[in-house]
Amino acid sequence: MALSANDAFAAGGAKRRRRYGRGRRGALSEINVTPLVDVMLVLLIVFMISAPLLTAGVPVELPKTEAGSIQDQPEPLTISIRSDGSVHIGEDAVPFATLAPRLQAMTDGDTKRPIYVRADGRATYEIVAQVMASLSTSGFTTINLITDTGGPSSGIEERSTP
Repeated sequence: MALSANDAFAAGGAKRRRRYGRGRRGALSEINVTPLVDVMLVLLIVFMISAPLLTAGVPVELPKTEAGSIQDQPEPLTISIRSDGSVHIGEDAVPFATLAPRLQAMTDGDTKRPIYVRADGRATYEIVAQVMASLSTSGFTTINLITDTGGPSSGIEERSTP
């Protein structure tokens, strides 16, 4: 004897009614993503069309002048501090007392010229701080401290245990 679909539900209906309550079916828990995909595709097309228009700007024909192009940045000065505390400008050793006046003379008063400070890792913090303070009080505004790459980022050396 074959049961129809209605008979199959009728046979187990009593148990199912108690479980889900009042004989209703459970709520549909799946989300329909088709409208979401449709909206996202429309937004993608809108952004693909409008992005090139935003970056191009308004086309203009710039006027011609006799002025030349802007000069490249001047060659930076390098100050080196050795582990014994000696200060060098380029390759020349310079006493600390004459460091600021000599740099002023070398740059012709151009305090925007970049200065690179290279200090030995074993040089004392005191001499490095004094050199940088001397440069700052002399009016130099572009002071860069040069380091080497590849060291520990946190300052703590990792040691392997034997």
